[in-house]
Amino acid sequence: HYCDFHFSTSPQYKDQMLKALGQEIELRKNYLAEETIETIYFGGGTPSLLSADELQILIGAITDLYEVSPTAEITLEANPDDLNPQKVREFRQTLINRFSIGIQSFFEDDLKWMNRAHTAREAQSSIKRVQDAGFENITADLIYGFPLLSNPKWEHNIQQLIELQIPHISSYSMTVEPATALSSFIKKGEQKPMDEGQSTAQFLILMEQLIEAGFEHYEISNFAKPGLYSKHNSNYWEGVSYLGIGPSAHSFNGESRQWNISNNSNYIDQIGLKKIPAEIEVLSTENRINEYIMTSLRTSKGMSLQKITERFGSDYSNEVRDGLEPFADKNWINLKDQIVTLTTDGKLFADHIASELFINT
Repeated sequence: HYCDFHFSTSPQYKDQMLKALGQEIELRKNYLAEETIETIYFGGGTPSLLSADELQILIGAITDLYEVSPTAEITLEANPDDLNPQKVREFRQTLINRFSIGIQSFFEDDLKWMNRAHTAREAQSSIKRVQDAGFENITADLIYGFPLLSNPKWEHNIQQLIELQIPHISSYSMTVEPATALSSFIKKGEQKPMDEGQSTAQFLILMEQLIEAGFEHYEISNFAKPGLYSKHNSNYWEGVSYLGIGPSAHSFNGESRQWNISNNSNYIDQIGLKKIPAEIEVLSTENRINEYIMTSLRTSKGMSLQKITERFGSDYSNEVRDGLEPFADKNWINLKDQIVTLTTDGKLFADHIASELFINT
């Protein structure tokens, strides 16, 4: 009910889609030049609907055309209800070495409210099943800040993942996107609106409990045991180039970004004609600085004023530095050795701080 990403509900054209994905991988083989592939991520929907053989075909298409690191992180997003015993055993025979499991909550009423396909029992059993198959590198998603979620329920959800020894946790506040069922329900008075105070309190609980349990808060929404940060997501935040394959997929090469059309049949048709159905945006200097500000401030590594100077010039870094003063006065940021990081209070206002520091275009 809360998701506004491109999706389809019919597997009717699955074979044509798989063929088109393989064709796009080949058509885009020069996008990343000669760079070694460090991460592969099957996401953006429900790739766990695919069989192990189908996933391995796509992995093979990548390894045939690119130099893939022998230690590459290869992640599969999965819904708990897809992870039955046979499928997990089959995934073990592929090169997949990391799972991202969309748990969201361990309570049945929460999952029904979200219109999730899995049950609370499947949420827990899917994790244990993946672990029993020998997969140790697992991340799980949780959502907070929605009306049904009391603080005791939220604390229980967090503790469940801690007790299951999940080494990486991603957690997001429920947001109401305009073109979603949830937005419609709220406008009609059928659902309560989200409570910002509740989201704030539950974010603070999240930070406290996970840090106490030995997790490192390395990005606003991400926590990991030492040495187990997501390589793939870390690359996004650090401005590394990436190639996205499939309908609605985004790509970035440092100078421009592009995104494929969000229509399955049109995507398949255009790829069949050897055309990339994408729009391209060439990034201005200001765009690139603002993207760096936004992504770097979300991380524990922080934003480097020296890096802004080296990449874009001292005029820009001085402008950003001048904008820091009101946030320093509020104790929302720390500035040390030209590195700006957010304090605990500052993390509650990360988007606001970044937008206030943006260079006007």
